[in-house]
Amino acid sequence: MNRVLLFNPRSANYKPRIPNSILSIASSIEGQFDYVIVDGNLETDPWEKILRHLGNGGFRFVGITSMPGPQLKQAIPVSKKIREFFPTITIVWGGYFPSNQSKVVLQSGFVDFVINGPGERAFPALLNAVVNKTPVELIPNLIYRSGDEILKTAKDELYDPDTLPELPYERLNSFYPLRRYLGKTYLGTRTIAYHSSMGCPFKCSFCAVVPIYNARWKGKSASLIYKDINYLREKYGGNAIEFHDNNFFVSEKRTTEFARLIRPHKMIWWGEGRIDTIDKYSDASLALMRESGCKMIFFGAETGNDEILKKMDKGGTQSAAGIRSFAARMAKFDIIPEYSFVLGTPADSPSQVMKQIDQDIAFIKEIKQINPKTEIIIYVYSPVPTEGSDMYQKVLASGFHFPEKLEDWINPQWESFDLRKNPLTPWLTPEMINKIKDFETVLNGYYPTVSDFRLTGLKRTILRSFAAVRYKTGIYRKPYELKALQVLWKYRQPELEGF
Repeated sequence: MNRVLLFNPRSANYKPRIPNSILSIASSIEGQFDYVIVDGNLETDPWEKILRHLGNGGFRFVGITSMPGPQLKQAIPVSKKIREFFPTITIVWGGYFPSNQSKVVLQSGFVDFVINGPGERAFPALLNAVVNKTPVELIPNLIYRSGDEILKTAKDELYDPDTLPELPYERLNSFYPLRRYLGKTYLGTRTIAYHSSMGCPFKCSFCAVVPIYNARWKGKSASLIYKDINYLREKYGGNAIEFHDNNFFVSEKRTTEFARLIRPHKMIWWGEGRIDTIDKYSDASLALMRESGCKMIFFGAETGNDEILKKMDKGGTQSAAGIRSFAARMAKFDIIPEYSFVLGTPADSPSQVMKQIDQDIAFIKEIKQINPKTEIIIYVYSPVPTEGSDMYQKVLASGFHFPEKLEDWINPQWESFDLRKNPLTPWLTPEMINKIKDFETVLNGYYPTVSDFRLTGLKRTILRSFAAVRYKTGIYRKPYELKALQVLWKYRQPELEGF
């Protein structure tokens, strides 16, 4: 037999979410290949279940999806063990990490193919080619090794999501009770994780999506999004939605149509978008979104420095002035803007790097003054291998390089790198990193995230009072008292743990 095992490694927060990427791949082989799904988020020891499945025989392929960071802690050792115990099984990786780091993945010796971007056509075509022993070089979105050479096939067009097979929710339910994926979050007691589009029409130089999609975007129609959401609402009790698209709000027409459809059900929802895109929405559209349940939107603000925004290739019309005015505008509609900032970008001298960190800290405080409800997410700049980017060329010139062995990616420092908390970049000194982290601690004390639903009103008051003097005076260094309280109360950082 030519059965397929699909493995979803454990994510950063260990929180079960509907594994949309695995389900998309499963839908592409439905009716052609029998398959099983193993979800590392719902297994104490996923290798034990994988070994039991493979040991029963009949499996020819294993497909593994992997984002950078914690998922590699399971994806790498599991792949090594499969190669050791079942050397004839073909191992295929997909996801942002192998697409962007294909060389180190394929040189590991325990991954045979990488799906470079969407796999709904590439994956079944690859499986059939291996079974029938036919050439693979004409299969799109594929990276593989031939001798010492790494070969990439042509990129396929972005598929129209409306033409793709429906996700096999009931098949997933046969492996794991689907209700376990609808967990309690800030948004609701049974939150649906959903992915409604592919790609993003912009080319930010620090974004892992850019090399894969090259400024392309395709979205599922509002009616089909609603059909899926309503199914999960009616059958499994879903009452809130996290849209994990790279850019959900590209189309105002699609957004407002979905808002009208979902409005009667009073489901709270969240998604990711761009400031300069949504700022072009009409007031009527924003009001409709809020009325339909849109409570918070994640935005990449990045920095208050217009020159750095240009170096980041943000595209569009995003500017410091626009970031300020948009925060104020969102307050009028009671939609919480969740602004992420990337601190510590490369500069010509250490003093310039530190100066920019100070300027961004001041800008963040200004945003909080304009709209105190603005949620702030702080990342430290981590390079992404984007060809042709001036910023990435400066990164390489600094002496930075990625690990040369796949196993090195699961060392603690590189896991932190993938979470954009420890960049391992030569131009950032420990003093700079400490300043960023200390300010983040003080900021989270003075303005505790609204998304930590476990934090009581009393605890918020205590945190704010402890952080007040530091926040107002700018004395951020070594805030041990705040760190102790945040550890004691298990303060949630949404960029690490989600909602």
